[in-house]
Amino acid sequence: MTDVNVARLTGIAGVLIGVGSTLLVPLYFAFPGAPPSWTVLTRGLINIVTAALMIVFITGFSYQIRRAEASCDWTASLISAAVMAYVVVILTATSLEVGAAFEAQSISIDPTIDGPLAKGSILLHGSITRILTAVALFAAGHAVMVTRAFPAWSGRAAQVIAVFNLSFVPSLFWGTDPARFYSAIGWGNTAFAAIWFPYWTTAVGVGILSQASRHRSLRQQSSPTMRHGRA
Repeated sequence: MTDVNVARLTGIAGVLIGVGSTLLVPLYFAFPGAPPSWTVLTRGLINIVTAALMIVFITGFSYQIRRAEASCDWTASLISAAVMAYVVVILTATSLEVGAAFEAQSISIDPTIDGPLAKGSILLHGSITRILTAVALFAAGHAVMVTRAFPAWSGRAAQVIAVFNLSFVPSLFWGTDPARFYSAIGWGNTAFAAIWFPYWTTAVGVGILSQASRHRSLRQQSSPTMRHGRA
């Protein structure tokens, strides 16, 4: 696969991650009390697809970091490892949610807080994903600033989001009330802090696609000039 195709695929995956996450968030808050089972299953499907897109995005992102600067190979590996762990955690949490809905059968429950698997998945939704996000984005921000493979704003944004996520890691000491902003499974932890990572991938994806489009336009403009020069 050419570098151009890798960049295009990375950009598309990054944008689709943001689309999936935007569709996902309302499904967690659209219903007061326990949501209907179809909502839980839909959330599970979106999470699965988004996780797969995250693998594509971060593989392409790390590849471009390595191509831009060989000395950042270790940093690129750290980014990939952290995000792969993040994906595994997301898929595990999704499986536990959907499993709780299957167990409840015709009874509507909120699998993030109800059922036998809910307490075991709290850290998967909260502190664990926050620390993995922080590691991945600290490394990504550093790599961007060193290699300039992506716009500088994306590196600074990555580090700001990393710090914000890191601040939620100790939330496990603040109880399990989902209505609180800062708690082990509070909405600030599992929704507000969480959404910035996929939105960052979307912004980077748009930047990658825009850059690829500009490069394609320049090549098309230069081709006639080169042909005339040879003539």
